[in-house]
Amino acid sequence: MESPGGQPSPVPWKRMTKHLTRKRDDTPLHSAARAGNLGVVMEILTGTGEEELKGLLEKQNQSGEIALYAAAEYGYVDVVKEMIKYYDLADAGIKARNGFDAFHVAAKRGDLEILRVLMEAHPELSMTVDLSNTTALHTAATQGHIEIVDFLLDSGSSLATIARSNGKTALHSAARNGHLEVVRALLTMEPGMVTRKDKKGQTALHMAVKGQNIEVVEELINAESSSVNMIDTKGNSALHIATRKGRTQIVRLLLRHSETDIEAVNRTGETAVDTAEKMGHPEIGVILQEHGVQSAKMIKPQENNPARELKQTVSDIKHEVHYQLEHSLQTTKHVQGIAKYVNKMHVEGLNNAINSTTVVAVLIATVAFAAIFTVPGQYVDNPGEIPLEFVVVQTSVVVIKSKAKKQLMAIINKLMWIACVLVSVAYLALSYVVVGEHEKRLAIGVTIIGATIMVTTLGTMCFWVVQHRIEASNMRSIRRSSPGSRSRSFSVSVMSDSEILNHEHKKMYAI
Repeated sequence: MESPGGQPSPVPWKRMTKHLTRKRDDTPLHSAARAGNLGVVMEILTGTGEEELKGLLEKQNQSGEIALYAAAEYGYVDVVKEMIKYYDLADAGIKARNGFDAFHVAAKRGDLEILRVLMEAHPELSMTVDLSNTTALHTAATQGHIEIVDFLLDSGSSLATIARSNGKTALHSAARNGHLEVVRALLTMEPGMVTRKDKKGQTALHMAVKGQNIEVVEELINAESSSVNMIDTKGNSALHIATRKGRTQIVRLLLRHSETDIEAVNRTGETAVDTAEKMGHPEIGVILQEHGVQSAKMIKPQENNPARELKQTVSDIKHEVHYQLEHSLQTTKHVQGIAKYVNKMHVEGLNNAINSTTVVAVLIATVAFAAIFTVPGQYVDNPGEIPLEFVVVQTSVVVIKSKAKKQLMAIINKLMWIACVLVSVAYLALSYVVVGEHEKRLAIGVTIIGATIMVTTLGTMCFWVVQHRIEASNMRSIRRSSPGSRSRSFSVSVMSDSEILNHEHKKMYAI
């Protein structure tokens, strides 16, 4: 239900407190104002003692908002009209954490009725500013609320000339956002603002050419034609800015004006054509060239300056060296990571080699002892069966880093192969003796096959060892033939990262 005045019907404020408070650390007055409940607001205002009421009015919630701010934010005109009667100027101007007071938030929303109510009670509220020195007029101009702008300009104050902390006026912001009616209203009140610059040296025209509204640009040029050639702190004119932003239609408009300086060069030595080429706007570059805009190199050829060239050369060398150092550092980290992984593989490979050697040694010992205690004549009892035992010797390829370990493994390898050869020869002889008594041809066949396998295995391993020795000898010869100690150290440092690492993997030892 609603009251005849259009406001929500009164609800006991204790019930409102239960549902709406403590969400933002609101007081009951905050909750009633935000809900637009005029009856509860009046009950609180009239039923609270003077001292307690003052504390309640200036009480801020977690967002720094007072109850008047909440009512203005939600647009409850009747609530604001009643509450402002209890606020003095200081309390009505209390700012929330966003820097806005009740007057500012109403201007941002474009609520003219609430602004009228607040201005009638405290006209000085129109002069308040937020944390960045932004007035309510500036906020309304940025949002494009022409009714609010007209209302504040009609108040007779000089709000239009107040700039933010960055030097931008309301005209700057309105031009940037393309609010044509607001721009016209501000120029009518303060025509001189068209040439006013911010801290970057930019005028309202500089801001307008960044936007999309070509009518705003034309309005500013008509207000002051000389502004078309005004430059900012970087030497950029409006034509430079429009080209940089890629505003094709605005560039055409600027070129149609005879006052536009098409030979303007900024502080980086660029005309508008150079800027178009740099920013990747070829279509704008064509338009500029059609209107006679030339590159800065054609207009003002650069004079040979040895000092400047030397400085540029040193700068280029510095950047190149810095890049090389960073690249070298990254490569070194990558190689170190690989080296750690390879070292881990070395250790694991050595452990595997030791385990394999132990297993093979046990097998050889087992076979040898079995041969000692087995009488060849036992096989005569089973003439139909000829048992043959095959010992499979595992071949491990191991990369060993330590020189002592290499020597140890080399000795073990030799001893193990000698043992394997002797056991193989003994078994071949044993098979010939046992089988040859009854099956002469079978004995000869077994002996030939076994000898062939043994010779092939030994020959293959000898080939690998000899090949490795030759490669190692060639590598040492290359290192010795490196010219100069300095270049040799450099080549070794380079080889240690890749070639030497690969060379280490080629060191193979068979077990």
